[in-house]
Formats: sequence, structure tokens, C-alpha cells
Amino acid sequence: MTDNAVEVNFDGLVGPTHNFAGLSPGNVASQRHAQQASHPKAAALQGIDKMRLLLRLGLTQGVLPPHERPSPIGLAALGFPRDTETAAALRSLADARPWLLSAVMSSSAMWAANAATVSPSADTGDARVHFTPANLISTLHRSFEGPATARVLRRIFADDRHFVVHDPLPSHESFADEGAANHGRFAAEHGQPGMHLFVYGRDNEIVVPPGAFPRRQTLLASQTIAASHGLDPDRTVFVQQASAAIDAGAFHNDVVSVTNGRALFFHQHAFEESIADQLAAVDGLQLIEVPGEQLSLDDAVSSYLFNSQLVTLPDASVVLIAPSDVLELESTREYLASKPGGIDAVHTVSIRESMSNGGGPACLRLRVVLTPSERSALGARVLVDEPMLDQLAAWVERHYRDELRPADLADPQLVDEVRTALDELTQLLALGDLYDFQQ
Repeated sequence: MTDNAVEVNFDGLVGPTHNFAGLSPGNVASQRHAQQASHPKAAALQGIDKMRLLLRLGLTQGVLPPHERPSPIGLAALGFPRDTETAAALRSLADARPWLLSAVMSSSAMWAANAATVSPSADTGDARVHFTPANLISTLHRSFEGPATARVLRRIFADDRHFVVHDPLPSHESFADEGAANHGRFAAEHGQPGMHLFVYGRDNEIVVPPGAFPRRQTLLASQTIAASHGLDPDRTVFVQQASAAIDAGAFHNDVVSVTNGRALFFHQHAFEESIADQLAAVDGLQLIEVPGEQLSLDDAVSSYLFNSQLVTLPDASVVLIAPSDVLELESTREYLASKPGGIDAVHTVSIRESMSNGGGPACLRLRVVLTPSERSALGARVLVDEPMLDQLAAWVERHYRDELRPADLADPQLVDEVRTALDELTQLLALGDLYDFQQ
């Protein structure tokens, strides 16, 4: 245990191929904006602005790099050998199955909350930080991410004296895993032992109604991760997400709840059963519950109120980092104006490009609690300050397109642009030769 541990928000940098393909069933925003023109430069700069806000509030901020696109793993899975000319592969997909072209060009790794499940060293059996990259097998485009995420995490968290990066769980529906979007942790201080909340949508005994949205997280996946991380069973809770919430568009639990410290900020209909009884062992638990009669599930999903970041600042105040969309909806605007107990202040951020694809502020970050020695052991320059964010913004300005339409994904010039950008980024972040095209 250490009182000097801090929670680092590792945000996913939005990639140059950010696009609206509507590949995610159950993600209402993604489906609504399918096939519209996207704005990669604006998306990336919006993400950097959000990081800048957290940094200026006194929090520790990190970044995770985009994945290589087109996905080498995806192309190989679709039958294109490694020596296939990339432009020819993209033309073939564009002509025959355009949705597969969108899948291998997806920038969905920007949502770092789905990158992995993380357990701090204060909680694990071997006193190391454990990561399990999410297999994301519930959607084709995201199923390509697991091995690439593992590579990124092993490059950054390479020191095995401090870190363990597991392989993703088996690629079978019984082990469907969506990462930290269905996981939370309670602790009085970041460096103190905590209690873990795993939220699942289904197990082998749950019958999913025909036509319902996918239940992406399984109980078995959550249980397997908790066991492999060496978490104390007496400090680990497994809770079922409400079917009504999933079918309203809460494809991950972080669309209807978020944890921080001893607090859980959640919608009344987020969980299938009463959450208070299941979290009774959390000392000083603070439940910030929003009643369904005050805020409907539909409004919760469309505004992404709960997909905000709930953070504790150095002065011990608790702040909600919410998408600016919460101010555009009467119900959420009035709720926040009522100054809910447990939240000292609200800051809003404009991340409209991410929101249009179904990702709010909480989707864009992976929370990793690190001690001073663990921070010193990081294997890359991924903890940012203001000058680094300036460099990243300038990098985006140089390399990203203002607009991207579905047909542009087959443009061979786009591939060259992506590789040039990522090659420069690996130097900026001291990541070495991270990507396949650099080998």
C-alpha cells in the first residue's frame, strides 16, 4: 500500500481513420450516424483538449497510441497474406464487401476503456499491476484489437517487476470481454486496497430475448479475469447489468454508471438487482443514484451523462467531466443544475465526433493506478504535459484529414498518410518499432 499512488487516465489517441461505419449493434449513436462523413482531425483535437483539461485540473494524464490501419490482423483473418499489396486488398474489400473494409479500417481502439481490465498492485496477489486486454469478440471490427492492444501494453508496461500483461481471454462467446467499461473499483485512496465491481450482461443461465441487443460481457469472463489477477474473492463483486439498460442502448455498463473513490454514480435502472446490498462491504460507500422518473434510460443513453469521468482532484474535491451534450438535454441539464450530492463541480467537454460514434469522456480513457516506482518503470514517453500535448496537436494538424467519407477508406493514399503519421508518433512517444509496417 502507498499513499503516493495516483490514478492515471490513459486516453486513446483518435486515429487518422476515424469514421462512421455503424458497425456496432446495440450502440445507438453508432447506428444513427452510419455512413456519414467523419472529421478525423477535429476528433483527435477534441480528445487532446479533453486531456488538457484534466491535466490543468491537476490530474496525471497519459496517452495510448492508435492501432495500425488497415488492421494487419484483420486482413490476415480475411484471407489476405502478409505479402498482399495493401492497396489491392482494400480495393478487393471495397468492391466485394464494403463493411469489411470499414472493419479493418476502424479507429475504435480510440475508446481505451475497452482496451483492458486493470487491477492495481495494492489489490493483486503478487503486488504487481495486472492487465488483461479485452478480446472484444462481440463485434468483428473490435475483435481485431486484442492482440494489438496486448502489444501496445507490453511495450509501455514492459517491466515485469511491476507489471503483468496477460493474453486476451479465449475467442469464444463464453469469454466475451469488453474491458474496463464493465469494471469499477472502490477505495478510500488510490493506493489502498480496494473492492472491485465487475458487471456482466449474461452467463450460461441467462436467456436473451430474440431481437434484443447483444449482451457483450459474460460472467465467466469477469470471473476469469478476477482470478488471474489474484484479486481477493471477499473484495470482488459480480453484478448483472439490467437488461432494460442494455436494450435502451447501454451496450457497456459505463453508459449507465461510473465509480470513483467510495462513490458510485448510477442510473436507478443500471443493475438487475439492488446494488446497495451487493456493495455493503464497501466502507463509507456513497451511492449517487439518479431516479428513472427524473431521468429516463433513453435520456441517459443519448446524453451519456454516466459516461462521464468522475475524478477526485488534488484538493479532494470530486468533479464530473461530462460531455457537452448533457447541457443540450433538458432532463440532464436540470439534474446537474440541482447540484447532486457527492459531486462538487461539473466540467463539460466537446467531443462531438466521439459521441457520434457512441463514446463519451469515460470511453476515451483507461484508468491505471500507479505508484511512483511504477510510473518510473514505464517503457515509453506516454505521460503527458502541456508541451507534449502541444506536440501531439501539431502532429494531428500535419497528418490528419479534415473529412473522411466511407469511399475514402479504400484510398491507397490514406494508408500512406496513416503510416507516415504513426511512424512519427512512435518516435514522439518513444515506442520504438511498434507497428507491423515498421518491422
